[in-house]
Amino acid sequence: MLALALPPAANALQTSSSFLFQTKFLPAKISNSLNDNRETQESTAGKIKRLVLTQEGRTKLNTYPDTEFYAYPRFVTHVDHGFISTLTNLYRERLRPGSEILDLMSSWVSHLPKEVAYKRVVGHGLNAQELAKNPRLDYFIVKDLNRDQKLEFASTSFDAVICTVSVQYLQQPEKVFAEVFRVLRPGGVFIVSFSNRMFYEKAIGAWREGTGYSRVQLVVQYFQSVEGFTQPEIVRKLPASGGAQEDNSAFKWFMGLLGFLSGSDPFYAVIAYKNFKPVYE
Repeated sequence: MLALALPPAANALQTSSSFLFQTKFLPAKISNSLNDNRETQESTAGKIKRLVLTQEGRTKLNTYPDTEFYAYPRFVTHVDHGFISTLTNLYRERLRPGSEILDLMSSWVSHLPKEVAYKRVVGHGLNAQELAKNPRLDYFIVKDLNRDQKLEFASTSFDAVICTVSVQYLQQPEKVFAEVFRVLRPGGVFIVSFSNRMFYEKAIGAWREGTGYSRVQLVVQYFQSVEGFTQPEIVRKLPASGGAQEDNSAFKWFMGLLGFLSGSDPFYAVIAYKNFKPVYE
């Protein structure tokens, strides 16, 4: 165990290749998942049925470690207000008050509805300064999921997992989705949202070369590659295109990130549940 010098009100623990930061309280149980949940290991639920990506599809233009790329904080929103509003409304509909939530690949904002109280919200990301600024997080871990896909949480720890505009950077999505399945409780939901924005050089090849439709189908396949997720649901909210053809060039992405292009960000979300979709009265 290693103590780190952190900003006020934050403590840190080292667990394998990740760091855990406490902002309000320590969880009741945090354990290394390598030997957790033998029942899941003995069943087919949560097993990877097939690989979705080819080796070429997993490659990035920028091959330097992600920890270097995200070493400096970026206190910006990567999508526009319309996208954020749609996402917050979706969370309001799908995430029940009092839930325990894991915000995967998070940053300084989680886009959760401000008026809803959750039992705990745990953050994960690559920049501790960004995560420490996030007011919704009770604590967080810093971990590179492209280096190690294991999550240091006990099995069936969360009612929901969310991943916002970050799935495009996963080089081992099948393993990450299998880990999400493991940490979810039965009936728990995994919400993956994204738009057409990205750090182009850090997105995987299968994402860079795709369209809005093909990226949705890619995330659907990620869910389908893991035994036990329900049939994925797709939520789309697209801006009026006026019949214009989609431009997927690197120049378009770069100019969009700099804010030189107008137009609303398209909203996509793919949603699935562990084992079954619960029905609430």
